[in-house]
Amino acid sequence: QLSDRGCWSTWPAFASGQSVLQNHKPCCISKETKSSNKQALLTIPKPRYLEQLESYLRKELQSLDLTKKNSQELKLQPYREIFEFFIDNFKTYKPLLSAIKNEYEVTLAHQKERIRALEPLKATVTTVSEEYTQQILALQENERDEISMLKQEKQHLLKFIENMKEEKNSLEIQVEHLKNSLAEEYLRYLNEHHARKLLLADMNEMHNEQLGLTLHQVQGRENVKSEDVVKLTLALKIARQDLTKAQVELNRMIADYGDVVPRRDFESLEKKYSILLQEMKIQQKDFDQLHKEYDMLLEIHRETAEERDKAFMELQEVQRSRTPRPNWAKCSEVIPGGADRWSSLAEGKTSDQLVDILLEEIGTGVLKEKDVFLGCGKGDNIPVYLRYEGEVKNKKLSKREVVTILKDVWREKIALEQQVGKRSSLPEFFLCYLQKKYGDAAAMEWSYTIYENMRIYQSNHVMSSFYNILTGKVGEEQYHGQNQLISNLQKELAACDSSNTGSLTSEQFRQEAKCSFPLKTNDSIQELVDAGTYKLDNAEDLINYRALFSEDEEGNAEPFIAMLRNQYVNEKQEYLRELRSKLGDVIEVTIDDLKTAFRAIDPAIDDQTLESYTGLAYQVGKEQTDQDVLSVETALERLMAGDVRRVGPSPKEESKTDCEEGD
Repeated sequence: QLSDRGCWSTWPAFASGQSVLQNHKPCCISKETKSSNKQALLTIPKPRYLEQLESYLRKELQSLDLTKKNSQELKLQPYREIFEFFIDNFKTYKPLLSAIKNEYEVTLAHQKERIRALEPLKATVTTVSEEYTQQILALQENERDEISMLKQEKQHLLKFIENMKEEKNSLEIQVEHLKNSLAEEYLRYLNEHHARKLLLADMNEMHNEQLGLTLHQVQGRENVKSEDVVKLTLALKIARQDLTKAQVELNRMIADYGDVVPRRDFESLEKKYSILLQEMKIQQKDFDQLHKEYDMLLEIHRETAEERDKAFMELQEVQRSRTPRPNWAKCSEVIPGGADRWSSLAEGKTSDQLVDILLEEIGTGVLKEKDVFLGCGKGDNIPVYLRYEGEVKNKKLSKREVVTILKDVWREKIALEQQVGKRSSLPEFFLCYLQKKYGDAAAMEWSYTIYENMRIYQSNHVMSSFYNILTGKVGEEQYHGQNQLISNLQKELAACDSSNTGSLTSEQFRQEAKCSFPLKTNDSIQELVDAGTYKLDNAEDLINYRALFSEDEEGNAEPFIAMLRNQYVNEKQEYLRELRSKLGDVIEVTIDDLKTAFRAIDPAIDDQTLESYTGLAYQVGKEQTDQDVLSVETALERLMAGDVRRVGPSPKEESKTDCEEGD
């Protein structure tokens, strides 16, 4: 509804110009003025269209059934309709308001899709959480039973000790009672002894009276009697002193030995204590082992959960980006040589490899049509073997000729390094080789031709490896490391062939491969055996190991050597992946932290190898850099380009082996 001036009503803020001006400075308005302005604003009626919209919204909301599951969506629908009516009436702002509404709708739909995609994951997480919760509760229940048994044993021992204390108190009471009885008997026997002496004295006196002794004898008898009284008094005094000494000695013994346990009881309790202590140590050892296994299970569960999440994300990515599989048979119509050549090229290749083959065929055709190459210039950022201005003639070499030249470059470079004892730069040596063999004028023609051929034929190992080392993508150490592995395996197989027939059985081949590569898994060894028996047709199960190391004229190796090289790259990637996981979420790493991480994932690594790895990561001796901190991604890229291999078994494999032996 429009106002008289043709603008939309701004109720309830619509008021006179004076009120609007005053509202710009509310701090300067008195309370009476504010209340009067508020009352004036409230007296302005609502626009009719606003009342119609509010009435329609109330009716729609009252007619909804909010007890259903999707009550919130039902409740949102009337608001959408009100907003659409509002947009339709705002002709001027309709595009902006429609864009805002559409953006909210798209965001809401996106959030619904995310919630719908996360619901299966939530159920899976809940299930796994319940399983491990039950395992934890089971472990706690077992520990609770053991603790209750120990508590019962403790209560039994406490009761036994209490009984011993009661028995001790009873014996002390008996000893005290016996002491009292002994004192009473001593007094009784002492009184009897005194009475006996008195009786003897009376008897002697009566006997003397009866005999009628003389007065002298009577006097003598009185002297004797007086002597007996003196002796008795002395004996009584001595007896009282002995009684006092005995009482003092008895009190001292009671004070010294009142809290002493009998030796027999002490030895018995000590024996039981040693037995209980030994049992407790065994149970503590078992508990520590269980705790260690539990921590290991938690770590395995964490890694499994990470792998599951990663696989789920990859699955979603594949499902989102997958395309229909192309009909590769159509390529035989355009590839020179027809279907026979295409079938030989495509045998055993993946889709990615087939794309590389197609690109090589296309690049070969383009390369043959070119008569000249355009020089890259003479800047410092241009490699020395490509520094040329102007046009360079295309020598139009075949793949076999390029492979022969590259092999000859490697032979002369290795021979020169053995004579000098120092490794030279491949780009500079490559240019010197061409200048020495073909002259300075034609060296650039050969260099550009060989470079373009290597850039196109990436499926050929000789060309691709030389190209990667020449351009600095891969270190030269990796090339020599792979060749050293292949040479060592060839020597081991030849040493096992005592009859020098050039053939070994599958089991002998497996054992020699396991001895040459002790760190490889059984699955990797089986892959090598399968690659070695790829063309095995005879019934004697003999592998011609010499043929496994042969190459054709274009430098293509047998599937066995290709599998060995692929395993070398995969093992290096897995080794560096463990290193990245050990470093955690850090962005930068120091040399000491990198050494610590290497020792954690590879405990058998020696100091010399560790120094070479860290020197490779920090470019020590190459660029003479002395950085304290380096980016983790940069360090991993440099390690990936070099010859980095595991020295000893992984700690995870050792722990799994220990658990299997313990079981």
